[in-house]
Amino acid sequence: MQAEISDVEVTRQQIAHVVEHVGHFGDDNRAGIERTLHRISVMRNRAGEPVGLTCRVGRAVFGSVRLIEDFIRSGKSVLILGRPGVGKTTILRETARVLADEAQKRVVVVDTSNEIAGDGDVPHPAIGHARRMQVANTSLQHKVMIEGVENHMPEVIVIDEMSTELEALAARTIAERGVQLVATAHGNTLGNVMSNPTLSDLVGGQQTVTLGDIEARRRRTQKTVLERKHEPTFDIVVEIRERNAVAIHPEVGTAVDRMLRGISIPQEVRRLQSDGRVETEVEELAGSESEFAPAPFDINDVGRRRSSRDRDEGQDRRERAPRIRNRPSELDLSQYDEASGSPELPKQVVTKVFPFGITKTAITEIIKETGAPIEVVDFADDGEIFVTTKSHYGRRPTAVRRAERDGIMVHVLRRGTKEQIRQFLKRFSQEKVKVNTVDTSNFEEHNQSGRSREALNETEAAISRVVSGEQRVELMSQPPYVRRLQHGLASRSNLGSASMGREPSRRVVIRRRKR
Repeated sequence: MQAEISDVEVTRQQIAHVVEHVGHFGDDNRAGIERTLHRISVMRNRAGEPVGLTCRVGRAVFGSVRLIEDFIRSGKSVLILGRPGVGKTTILRETARVLADEAQKRVVVVDTSNEIAGDGDVPHPAIGHARRMQVANTSLQHKVMIEGVENHMPEVIVIDEMSTELEALAARTIAERGVQLVATAHGNTLGNVMSNPTLSDLVGGQQTVTLGDIEARRRRTQKTVLERKHEPTFDIVVEIRERNAVAIHPEVGTAVDRMLRGISIPQEVRRLQSDGRVETEVEELAGSESEFAPAPFDINDVGRRRSSRDRDEGQDRRERAPRIRNRPSELDLSQYDEASGSPELPKQVVTKVFPFGITKTAITEIIKETGAPIEVVDFADDGEIFVTTKSHYGRRPTAVRRAERDGIMVHVLRRGTKEQIRQFLKRFSQEKVKVNTVDTSNFEEHNQSGRSREALNETEAAISRVVSGEQRVELMSQPPYVRRLQHGLASRSNLGSASMGREPSRRVVIRRRKR
């Protein structure tokens, strides 16, 4: 509970009286009352004299660790996140008591500001039989952490408010020695810690990696990507949303990998009810749309939802399209109707092309001759495909660089002759027909390329896993025509499937059908 600030002016004598009757103020301007959990923080003027005080009432709340007690007892390292005042230290205090008294483990508390176990040489009974190491100077916390491991043989180290790079390095050293860590840090979510350059090392860190051409094409990403740097120091991250509600990432390494790749992250949310029950549910973290959004089986409503989704994807297509040269654009045939159990074949759409260094009149005449479903546009921003010649592309003009930066598909012709243009439009038209008339019952016909063969092998392995008992298996991102084949394989095995994400990271998830 937060008290209101009074209108009555506080005198220097009153502040000095309080300062004299509390413990010693450290370099962090904090002090406490011996054998209590209360904390007093002082405000000083430029001369170093106290001009204000903030008093926090500390209390031991038994059972406050109930929501995450199974993770605490698992022996894995746990990082607790939350805004100031949400109860991180209270949970940490109860964690020390539970592990020391109930789990019978050797617990050492590194108490920087005497906030966990109170002021004075005798720790507060709230931490049970856990031992407390005090820190003389806040800048030396990392040294006390290492000293605790080397001198006192703990099974668990409890730390409050990790905030420096040296403390993160010390925590990593402790974890590599096989000691369980339970610590807190300021930050609401795992994403906050990842974006914090000081603390990101606690969850694996991140580094820039340059991929080879083949690997970049396989992933359908840019050549420069972010990847996790190393194994996380903490195995589990707990985000305290409210005093009786937490969100848990039970596998931090996997969560960080998915976050860096822009894939949705499932997290476990637990809430403590008024009757003492713990309610658990799984949520999908924002970052990618969920493929299993509930919807009634009304065919008209399904059609309306699909049309809306197609419009949204069409609006974002230019922003998210992969940069592929010498390859026509592909229709997205991965929309899967779970009510009917079969993929849909969309109508043929007109693709907008912006010619650069190629005569607009010539390409328009050949479009009329071939009947290709193409519309020539006047501005590159309106186009879905940027067509140019090899000589123009080699000079790397601003228009080409801007198109690649914006993710517009760039198609390079050897020369700008009518024959080259005709060959391009002819191949494009044939690809359109081929994609629209593909027969899902004959998978061998489309299994010639290495990519399709690998994707279908992965699909068959995923189907076996789901049939063996797994609820759902997420496949790697694939082009639209490959995803359509994957949907067909799942349907043959009487399994459900759906596409999730946005291009170029759109992928198929195979799962059990709802009964």
